[in-house]
Amino acid sequence: MLRDTGRCFESVKGSGRAFCAGGDIVSIYHLINQGKLEDCKEFFRTIYSFIYELGTYLKPHVAILDGITMGGGAGVSIPGTFRVATDKTVFATPETLIGFHPDAGASFYLSHLPGHLGEYLALSGETLNGAEMIACGLATHYSYSERLQLIEQQLGKLVTDDPSVIEATLGKYGDLVHPDKMSVLHRIETVDKCFSHDTVEEIFDALENEASGNNDAFCNSTIRRLKETSPLSLKVSLRSIREGRFQTLDQCLVREYRMSLQGISKNISTDFCEGVRARMVDKDLAPKWNPPSLEQVSEDMVEHYFSPLSELEPDLELPTEQREAFT
Repeated sequence: MLRDTGRCFESVKGSGRAFCAGGDIVSIYHLINQGKLEDCKEFFRTIYSFIYELGTYLKPHVAILDGITMGGGAGVSIPGTFRVATDKTVFATPETLIGFHPDAGASFYLSHLPGHLGEYLALSGETLNGAEMIACGLATHYSYSERLQLIEQQLGKLVTDDPSVIEATLGKYGDLVHPDKMSVLHRIETVDKCFSHDTVEEIFDALENEASGNNDAFCNSTIRRLKETSPLSLKVSLRSIREGRFQTLDQCLVREYRMSLQGISKNISTDFCEGVRARMVDKDLAPKWNPPSLEQVSEDMVEHYFSPLSELEPDLELPTEQREAFT
């Protein structure tokens, strides 16, 4: 929810236990099965355009991530000025588990994380908690959930567009935390060593070498996780993050829009619908990926995701000439 209460800044918060937790994906799944692709396109145009507006907006805004923050929920919060994580925050970009790719600006913000943490999160879909979000820069502030009401009350008293005043308020009522000893952030050297490779196959080989040589529980767990995902999505997502590292937010969103339409078209694969069915509709957790293995994912299939749309299907148009602040 984006609220404008007459102040000089905005606040964004979720309702209930989740900031955003995937209901939009199920809706898209049903629209595809009903043959309503134009409605799907409109959805992606709307959310990606909104994310661009947020990411280039001069007016400070605060996103309060008190719950599950995934997919589009991350997309509408990470580009913001301030992001408040809590002890209830669960962040992830789990799209490879449903045969898709991290979108809604994810290829921009994940690619700018320390080292190759972005590749790890994009491919594995693993979660981060609030303390980890602070440590890697995805969140700007942390507060225990029971203190949020106090923070919102203090923010509600401000009438300012000065980010330093909002920063001071959030800092005054925030809490200091550190990732626990089991956090992936304490394994960043291993992440960089394994996820810096050029191909998904090489990443698997690196993880398996680490796991066999050291009986490494983290690497074994990561391998198991990657084997649950769509092989095609792994290759598409790795390329997306690598391209995002050298692109602006608007360039990432335009590319992701193209990728998303290709991904739901069923012209390349039916993995998206199959993944949503298995994970979120039937919940049998047994998707039948097509292709079923990395070896069967051709370069042409991956390239198709990044190819221009047809002449009758224009790319996403963003008001870049009105760009305000985000680069």
